[in-house]
Amino acid sequence: MKKLVSLLLAIAMTFTFCGALAEEDGKITIWTWDPTFNIKAMEIARDMYLEEHPDAQIEIVERLSEDIETAVIASNGDTSTLPDILLVQDNSFQKFVTNYPEVYADLTGKYDLTDFAPGKVAYSTIDGKNYGIPFDAGTVTATYRVDYLEEAGYTVEDLTDIDWNRFLEIGRDVKEKTGRAMLSGQAGAVDMVMIMLQSCGSSLFNEDGSVNLKDNAALKEVISIYKTMVDEGIFIEVNTWDEYIGTISNQTVVSTMTGCWILSTIMSLPEQKGLWALTNIPKLPNAEGATNYSNNGGSSWAIINGKDIDLALDFMQIYRNVDFYSAILPETSAIATYTPAKDGPAYTAGSDYFNGEPIFATILEYGAQTPSNITGAYYYDARDALGTAITNIILQGGDVDTELATAEDTVNFTMGF
Repeated sequence: MKKLVSLLLAIAMTFTFCGALAEEDGKITIWTWDPTFNIKAMEIARDMYLEEHPDAQIEIVERLSEDIETAVIASNGDTSTLPDILLVQDNSFQKFVTNYPEVYADLTGKYDLTDFAPGKVAYSTIDGKNYGIPFDAGTVTATYRVDYLEEAGYTVEDLTDIDWNRFLEIGRDVKEKTGRAMLSGQAGAVDMVMIMLQSCGSSLFNEDGSVNLKDNAALKEVISIYKTMVDEGIFIEVNTWDEYIGTISNQTVVSTMTGCWILSTIMSLPEQKGLWALTNIPKLPNAEGATNYSNNGGSSWAIINGKDIDLALDFMQIYRNVDFYSAILPETSAIATYTPAKDGPAYTAGSDYFNGEPIFATILEYGAQTPSNITGAYYYDARDALGTAITNIILQGGDVDTELATAEDTVNFTMGF
């Protein structure tokens, strides 16, 4: 028995020693997903860093987003089971830092976020402290088929800096003259609703964390406009993501409004080269703080406590390098939220798909003007409840006030109130 106990102690000491070495041996381990996007960008960052630090060891491990989240939950605060750096979806960032504060390193004052879009930084800011390093933009753009607009007698300038009332007027006219809807989206996903809501700086939660659905005047204005678009056929609801992509590739709709990551889909269609124009989105006519800018998607990097934080921070300075963003854009289509990147050669170059316009620099400027959004720990619960409410309103003629009150009660129940 004594020998067995001694053996177990020795094994335990070995694992403890190896764990300590792993944290301070000059090696950085990174978890992220998507080989052609996040992983490719991080591989370019690694290669650039190794040019100045040839002895550094940087391991990039592919892990699905949901697997990373599961690992954080399973760690129960034991960061020895986690990497030095991992990627977090922006809409989940506040949830995970709130629920697992011991996992994520507080980067306040340790990483210069001055030149990143404020709305992007807000996703990883909790109680005034910052826990994330911004990566790709989910900046929303309005992209239009110029040939369909011209058929109806319009140009993209007619759809720039407008409000939703004007968009509805143009949408009706375009549909009558071309037979095409202006927009499309996946039913129940509420992406368009959330885009419109964030454009005026409104959220599903208040600053104190309470649910903000039934008394949210901006949300009611958004739902009214959205329902009008669907009822009049200006907006086509489809059942699946593939069907949504099909409305673009099959030339069913005149435009799309979502995160700028949709450009990779548009720019994979060679037959549509030169047929697109890009501008900002309409703003809400009545909401306080209304703007023509919003966000949908994106992610940020987190550094994990109990690791070599100084080394990880030194490596992540690459994400403040203009040359880095110019290098990853042609390879990944990942658009920066680091504002100085707009002066890089990849951003000032024109796009063949958009009549030679430097659309990437424009998108960076849009991102800098996007209002922030309060996500909190129950963002997806609120989003799901809102999706049910909107489905009931559109398909069953449900009363807006009643449906939003029910949705708010549902989220409050989930939150334990």
